[in-house]
Amino acid sequence: MDTNFSDDFLVKGKFSIKKALTQFKGKLTKEEGEQLLILEKIKLRELQEKLYSDGSQSILVVLQAMDAAGKDSLIEHVFGGVNPQGCNVTSFKTPNPKEYAHDFLWRHYIALPPKGMIGIFNRSHYESVLVCKVHPEYNLNEKTWKSVKDFDDKFWKNRYESIRNFEKHLTDNGTTIVKIFLHVSKDEQKKRLLDRINEQEKNWKFSAADLPERALFSKYMACYEEAINETSKDYAPWYVIPADDKWFARVAAIQIIIDTLEKMNLQYPTLSDEDRAELEKAKKQLESE
Repeated sequence: MDTNFSDDFLVKGKFSIKKALTQFKGKLTKEEGEQLLILEKIKLRELQEKLYSDGSQSILVVLQAMDAAGKDSLIEHVFGGVNPQGCNVTSFKTPNPKEYAHDFLWRHYIALPPKGMIGIFNRSHYESVLVCKVHPEYNLNEKTWKSVKDFDDKFWKNRYESIRNFEKHLTDNGTTIVKIFLHVSKDEQKKRLLDRINEQEKNWKFSAADLPERALFSKYMACYEEAINETSKDYAPWYVIPADDKWFARVAAIQIIIDTLEKMNLQYPTLSDEDRAELEKAKKQLESE
């Protein structure tokens, strides 16, 4: 295969959303991609077991995207083969009153994966510099601010700094972070929203609230560009994956996650001489029954 997904979609230097692809231009076919996904899921399952048995680290996969970009189906197809006991998925909706009573990172902190686990954030702490930047009045629900006039450049710089500090703290304490933006075009989003209306079995996925947000597509793109540039660091990199073809987004995502796990230098526990002696004793006892 002529593509190294981890390298090709890693944000390096100044990121431009206009230059980022929404459709894969390589030679991999859909049939090849679907077969590759099957093989990679086996590898991911093995690495998950190694992560759990190592027990000294965790991995956090952050998924961000516009509506209908395929986050839910990616989680299903990429992580469908792992042991559910070793994987936590948290979908972040509008904060509830209890969450608004704390700082904006609190609800994300308590959802972090413990050591040995994979954590997946379906939307994340980045909503505070995405939807809350497009709709700054939402920040007033935190009850710390008195007016939308408070949300000036300094406010947003402080938010980015808080996010960077949060992620640096996590990585310094055993959590590896992978941040993935599924980059879908406005035309493809329109097609998928129409599918939700036209196909009865998909009607439940459609929300009338999707349309006002779609009208703000360009504003969201500007916010994504700024957030990615402010927070893509060596310790918490962003990957921008073309998402107009769901099958490709899944293959790219799983390879990026696998590459990340392989770089974590995970080890199966080694037994002491005393533990090995106990194993031999247990073996002889079982064999003599």
